[in-house]
Amino acid sequence: MAIQKEIWLADIVEPLYASNTFAAQSVDHSDFVNGTVVHVPNAGSPPEIVKNRSTFPATATRREDTDLTYTLNDYSTDPVHIPNAEAVELSYNKRQSVISQIQLALADKVYKDLLESWWKEASWVGDSSPYGTPIREIFAMAATLMNQQDVPQEGRNAVVPPNVYYLLLKELSAFEGQAFLKSIDAQTGALGKLFGFNVYTSECMYVAETMDDPMFFWHKSCVSRAIGQAELFTDDQNPLYYGDIFSARVRAGGSLLRADKKGAFVMSIRQNAD
Repeated sequence: MAIQKEIWLADIVEPLYASNTFAAQSVDHSDFVNGTVVHVPNAGSPPEIVKNRSTFPATATRREDTDLTYTLNDYSTDPVHIPNAEAVELSYNKRQSVISQIQLALADKVYKDLLESWWKEASWVGDSSPYGTPIREIFAMAATLMNQQDVPQEGRNAVVPPNVYYLLLKELSAFEGQAFLKSIDAQTGALGKLFGFNVYTSECMYVAETMDDPMFFWHKSCVSRAIGQAELFTDDQNPLYYGDIFSARVRAGGSLLRADKKGAFVMSIRQNAD
């Protein structure tokens, strides 16, 4: 019995497309995927507003639209050998045990790279805050900057390294900590809310060549994600392996959406005293 592609592919796609992480806090460009490149029409600047116009005729201007493009990465799994596909497919739990080794790793790699494509493209705001600067103070500065950039209150997010998250928990008073933890959202993966930011954590927020702990702040309308159609490849009843072989592949990527990079920036704090 050959591998039923629809069944196995569905098992892989389920965790890959699940909107239970920070990735959902972005504009979905998956419908714009065309091969290896995403093309998204980007509207030009709005017209100037004149109060109590007194000069006529008014000067007409043309809106110059641009085409936002970014290249997708190609993710593929190493081939997996299944000695007895029929026996595996008869048991959902057994089938899950076979593909769990690749499904979670594939989703984890896609989402970590997505996050890196955002924060490593974003602007770093100011120098690193001195060692010992309260994390909540940096969040307050980030909220102030968002306000100055006229970024909407709803849809603000932050992702920090795990060690910074635990430092933040220690800083909060009992009342603040209770309110922070009460705002945990298991469905989206948010680990709390502070100064209007949904807080996430990821170990990929790390810069090896510096002593900095970067913290990425963004609004969901200022970054994008694109995940193409997952593919499943099979070699049924391979005579050399006395079984079936399958592998999976998907294209994915993301980008900042504004040329001025507003609504997405990095702030950092020194890990250790100089």
